[in-house]
Amino acid sequence: MTPQDLMVSKDLLNEFKICTQLQYNGQLKVQSSKGQQWTFYYRLGRIVWATGGKHPFRRWRRQMAQNCSQIDLDKLRFRVEDISMEYWDYYLLELLYKRQKIQRDQIHIIVENTIAELFFDLAFETNFTTVTYERNQVVILDTPMSFTSADISLKQMQGSWKTWSEAGLANFSPDLAPVLRKPEQLQQLVSSSVYNNFVNFINGKYTLRDLAIKMKQSVLLVSRSLLPYILKGIIELVEVPDLPLVINETKNHPDNTSGKDAKTPLVACVDDSAQVCKMLEQIITSNGMRFIKIQDPVQALPTLIQEKPDLIFLDLTMPVASGYEICTQLRRISSFADTPIIILTGNDGLLDRVRAKVVGSTDFLTKPVVADRVTGITRKYLPVQAPAKIKSASHSLANKVSNLEACH
Repeated sequence: MTPQDLMVSKDLLNEFKICTQLQYNGQLKVQSSKGQQWTFYYRLGRIVWATGGKHPFRRWRRQMAQNCSQIDLDKLRFRVEDISMEYWDYYLLELLYKRQKIQRDQIHIIVENTIAELFFDLAFETNFTTVTYERNQVVILDTPMSFTSADISLKQMQGSWKTWSEAGLANFSPDLAPVLRKPEQLQQLVSSSVYNNFVNFINGKYTLRDLAIKMKQSVLLVSRSLLPYILKGIIELVEVPDLPLVINETKNHPDNTSGKDAKTPLVACVDDSAQVCKMLEQIITSNGMRFIKIQDPVQALPTLIQEKPDLIFLDLTMPVASGYEICTQLRRISSFADTPIIILTGNDGLLDRVRAKVVGSTDFLTKPVVADRVTGITRKYLPVQAPAKIKSASHSLANKVSNLEACH
């Protein structure tokens, strides 16, 4: 078998094809025997994002530097929570898009390039190790900004791998960093200007992919030009760590509340029913707490991460994303590890209760929404109690709405 014939195993190739044929929604997770992991996110059988690999932060930096030159990466301000989720790289693109810092076509290019790079890495890795894979039907990217054909990506990967192999690079990962080992010998072979460039860039800090961006050339051309020096031992390719983003902590969004109000518990309701949101808002605010409603489940995660509520009411059944899916993703974020999450449902079935516990919910509240039950839940899980005056007001409201029902 020649080097250019080596590529992703047939079983894994078939798995990608099956995901396309089934119009799969969810994640395809791949892991090598050496511990490398990749996650491909699917929507209707097409890949909408991919993440993982050896250098995810370096990759994101490269893509931004190459395709969004108007962005100064050193001045970007995010919160720790923004990079704590599994698909942090895509979420940052969404944030920058919402802030009108980047355009949709730039995101499309970054998505295409990222998927292509990870497919190549997967092809490289599977030539030296075995991989396992599994599907996870948790849908995260409900409104993706770009769709990529897996079939086209696989064909591109095969072509890229063949070209890389034919150039004599089959044993060299583009994530390795060249370092100059024999400067005196190099100085005798190249001009002074070329030698100075080697000294400045071939220092073990930049991977082959990083150098390609700096030199505005393809990684293939850069690697092929260095290959003679690598084979002579003048340059050595070494492993380098990833370069995490430097997080310049953003301040919380300014609001018009006083210091006292800022300490008042914030309760969020994620429910596509306007009636449920309205009733919960009346009950919560009458108990002296702040309230936010999120009727679009697609915006649930970004909004919750931004607002950091102290308690969350989460509808079980919503279009596109279910309460189970959202709860699962919230529990993966460290800042929501202990946040009370109350599942709302019109079905008081045992199976729903068990599943709600499995995904990490704190409690279960059946509809119709009744004031005394909601008040009991909030008092149970929130440490700050409502003032006496507000309590009496809430008691009055409870009498008015206790018999009202909220239809799903």
